[in-house]
Amino acid sequence: MAAAVGAPAPDFQCTDSAGNIRSLSEFKGKTVVLEWTNRQCPFVRKHYDGGNMQALQKKCAGQGVVWLSVVSSAPGNQGYVTAPEANEHVKAVGASPAAVLLDADGKVGRLYGAQTTPHVFVVDGAGKLAYAGAIDDKSSTSAADIKGAKNYVADALDALKTGKPVATASTKAYGCGVKYAG
Repeated sequence: MAAAVGAPAPDFQCTDSAGNIRSLSEFKGKTVVLEWTNRQCPFVRKHYDGGNMQALQKKCAGQGVVWLSVVSSAPGNQGYVTAPEANEHVKAVGASPAAVLLDADGKVGRLYGAQTTPHVFVVDGAGKLAYAGAIDDKSSTSAADIKGAKNYVADALDALKTGKPVATASTKAYGCGVKYAG
């Protein structure tokens, strides 16, 4: 069963691109963004080529929100990266996640029910899943569509920051299918 909005977010352990074992529980008390990503997916590239994802990551870091990029592509599949490749890509695109989680076996992705890249989940400081779905309401591959799009993730984070309920807590994610093993 996938993670459910309003329920406790499932804890996990996963190695990041720096070789550290990371878990959701290590960020207890903080808001956490889990962004499923695939550097070869045109929907992901839209948000990185347009600077949207990096701007959101920087805003989050400045507000004490932990941003974790998750790569669930299996070896041999589109989007799979080794740790050095993940680190090189983050640097090349100017991204600033707190960590890139390498989930090649797909355990974390399946735990959350991540279906696409990008697929984004926001966990509130109490450890509950506050948002799950698309980054915005423009399911295209054009960076020009970022301007004027309703950014569900930014809206969810703003609501949590002000102590308000997340108005749109769940949306249908769009993008490339996560390239799980098997």
